[in-house]
Amino acid sequence: MEKKVVLDKKGHRKFGIRDSLAYAAGDFGCNMSFALKGTMAIFWTQFMQMDSILYATLLIVVQIWDAINDPLIGSIIDADQRQYKRNKFLSYIFTGSVGLIVGGALCFIPLPGAPKAAKVIIFIFGYVIWDAFYTIANVPYGSLLSLISSEPADRASLSAWRSVGSIFGNLVPIAILPFLIYDSSNNIVGERVFFAALLMGAIGFISFQFMIRNTEIRVEQPITLNEKKEKFNAVKAMGNFMKNRPAVGATVAAMGLFLGMQGAATAVQVLFQSYFQNARISGVVSLFSLLPIMIFTPLARKLVVKYGKKEISVVGTICSLVASIGMLVLPITPDATGLMIYVVCQLVNSLGMGIYSTVSWALMGDAIDYNEWKNGVREEGVTYSLHSFFRKLAQGVGPALALVLMVSFGYVEANKGNQTMEVALNMRYLVAALYTVSAVLSFTGLGLIYNLDKKRLEEMNSDLEKRRA
Repeated sequence: MEKKVVLDKKGHRKFGIRDSLAYAAGDFGCNMSFALKGTMAIFWTQFMQMDSILYATLLIVVQIWDAINDPLIGSIIDADQRQYKRNKFLSYIFTGSVGLIVGGALCFIPLPGAPKAAKVIIFIFGYVIWDAFYTIANVPYGSLLSLISSEPADRASLSAWRSVGSIFGNLVPIAILPFLIYDSSNNIVGERVFFAALLMGAIGFISFQFMIRNTEIRVEQPITLNEKKEKFNAVKAMGNFMKNRPAVGATVAAMGLFLGMQGAATAVQVLFQSYFQNARISGVVSLFSLLPIMIFTPLARKLVVKYGKKEISVVGTICSLVASIGMLVLPITPDATGLMIYVVCQLVNSLGMGIYSTVSWALMGDAIDYNEWKNGVREEGVTYSLHSFFRKLAQGVGPALALVLMVSFGYVEANKGNQTMEVALNMRYLVAALYTVSAVLSFTGLGLIYNLDKKRLEEMNSDLEKRRA
């Protein structure tokens, strides 16, 4: 006998675990394509033998385009008034997911013997194509959270489950890929990375299809036909965004998170190659550090209901700050004892990032509502895409800055996994410093700028409910 679908008072399927799993699958699909980005610097500087400063410069260039591309696509989505069979966001996500099947692999075409100019063209072409499809999928996916449910607890659940999708989307590349893409001499093998990227693109496509088929839209969007729309104005959009204090606070925190995570990712790989002298276990250590996030995620919804999203996320940033300072001052030596201290610090840091990351997307969902509350207009695509704009700047600036610092501290890409001990020691302190800066920025964004605490959020939701009624 077929199970009867329970409907809410508006005739929509009642929110439940199906919605959470579907939304988690979306971020799993995104991360299947995105997770290898942390390997990109090592691939291009060590395997493709590109000069580190040249790579850092190219990364900044493509990342600026990446960041500009987001609000442009966001404005296109917001301005799109066509009727879709299911939902316009889901339709854009489908298009992006198709391109991501091969998009990620284009960033890892293994041609180390190609001329220098050809390498530059291959890198820029591959990155721009991958980024275009990633943005088409990711921007509407992030905007979708505010449309699946208007209930704070439901949004917290979606954000927490998005973190679950992100975690499991990173498990394969973090835990398994180091064993596959590094040889016994701790050197990366480019051909293996290319085929891994193809496989991950296909898995990501399947994940997106599951999400699309199981997503229920409960917050209706007004569709106005044959009405002349105001053209996208980048200056005006930026002005509106900067007036949205919750969006700015959440963005500063996210930038801090990515400056640390993406910036440290390159240095961490060299740290394990040359300091701990075992690149393959880097994945196991990173996987182990994810345990606090996995443990905390099921508790997120209850804690949000009791204490509030802003409140618990600030606690998380304080945990990360304590752990990062610990990495700087504690005796992390290149032996088993030092490795254990490093792992403990990463566990505490991961707990802090996990507390914040489980509610980070719900914070942006509330920021989109805040814009409607204050300005009387919903701008899901533009608000989220500008948030993504700054996040992606951080994702580019972080690794580029880290590479410049690594070179200034003696890193030589030609030495691959055999850097001198002095350089390896520098990597040990650089990683700790990057995590510390990350934690400071995250605390600033959430503790000092973001202004939607539990009490004010309840006031906002009550006012919006009355208006919509």
